[in-house]
Amino acid sequence: MRRLFLTAALLLGCKRHHGQAWAAPPSAPAESLRDEALAGSKAADHVRSLTDEVGPRLAGSEGDAKAVAWGLAKMKSLGLTHVRAEKVMVPRWVRGVETGAVTAPHAHALTLTALGGSVPTPEGGVEADVVVVASLEALAALPDTSVAGKIVFFDKPMERTKDGLGYNRAVDVRGRGPSAAAKKGAVATLVRSITPSDARLPHTGGLRYADGVPAIPAAALAVPDAMLLRRLADAGPTRVRLVLGCHKEPDAESANVVGEVEGRSAKDEIVLLGAHLDSWDLGTGALDDGAGVGVVLEAGRLLAARPTHPRRTVRVVLFANEENGLRGGVAYAKAHEAELGKHVVALELDLGTDKIFRLDALAAPSADPKLRALTLPLASLGIAGPVKGEHFGSDISPLRAQGVPQIAFAQDATRYFDIHHSADDTFDKIDPKGLDQMVAATVAFAWGAAEMDGDFGRIPPHERGEH
Repeated sequence: MRRLFLTAALLLGCKRHHGQAWAAPPSAPAESLRDEALAGSKAADHVRSLTDEVGPRLAGSEGDAKAVAWGLAKMKSLGLTHVRAEKVMVPRWVRGVETGAVTAPHAHALTLTALGGSVPTPEGGVEADVVVVASLEALAALPDTSVAGKIVFFDKPMERTKDGLGYNRAVDVRGRGPSAAAKKGAVATLVRSITPSDARLPHTGGLRYADGVPAIPAAALAVPDAMLLRRLADAGPTRVRLVLGCHKEPDAESANVVGEVEGRSAKDEIVLLGAHLDSWDLGTGALDDGAGVGVVLEAGRLLAARPTHPRRTVRVVLFANEENGLRGGVAYAKAHEAELGKHVVALELDLGTDKIFRLDALAAPSADPKLRALTLPLASLGIAGPVKGEHFGSDISPLRAQGVPQIAFAQDATRYFDIHHSADDTFDKIDPKGLDQMVAATVAFAWGAAEMDGDFGRIPPHERGEH
């Protein structure tokens, strides 16, 4: 296999050259770190600690505050330096009672959960006939008179895909559906949970109310209940009663938790490894995003433990409020605006615990040879690439807008969306070997990016926004 430091290996040699015997060269640091992680990392231990000792950690909650304290203590114990909490004010949304039922033509209890950020129903709930639509486009095609005074039910199944794009294609009805329905006079919305699973567990997730449009209650149905509601509605008029007690409270203080492996010479140049510390409140956030937290912390530990640090600083950031606001990512970009020009690259992990199969990148076109060199140690892990990517981590998206090069590890998401945003997101779903492979890739890439000569340039202006 070709090695990251191929030139050095050729110069040193490992056989006779011009009649002189040469000793076999030591393994390149990136490969040594890779192999150490692959042999058995501590990432799963970090995830277990977070999920068992802190638990759910929705932004602004008591669990969120515990998670910040946990992150600070954990980083210090792992040998990171300059550990600090960078204050972020986050939304405080509280889930209350949530019930639903079909009241006609046949009585059925519905398994559902409020979408994150939803307003409550009026006291006593809301009851109305259901209108079923398959997409935002199908809703837009209906006359307002067909929607006014009704509960809009978005029945948009999610396709199971290895790359997770099935989620991207389905999630628009959750995020934008409530306001789209409200514009036409709907009194509430229901969505089929954005998951390919048929387990009777609803999946929550954030919504985005549009400015100038009435905010209406919104909830997600477990997939079997969504299928029941569709069958009933296909057979004739169907009526649903919905009660949601969720509500907003004043913004609360949280923080991005930051620690570093200080570079040995170019200390002011940054390789950023990120994950989000918050989670939804239904489970304990093991896959979303305890797995990412465990991986970046373990990569930091391995780098910090080396007698010689890489040339640049590797900064580990556990972002606040990714799930229902993205304020941590926005706050980081603002607080570090003056040094973003020296952020060499940013990588975020937020797709669970299953193995990486490809590296996606977005940087200056001139960066291609460097990216290819840095991915050589990843080939033995079954990781292809680099290829030009399109979607990167939510928390680092504000850095993309400033031209900071982005990396995304494409993971096998075949089972991830069965679990995420549901009560089933618990530690027993973690695959320790999958985490070891993730750590091996992350630490090898981080070393290479922090040690290499030159950089990846800047993202071209026309590619700085998500598409």
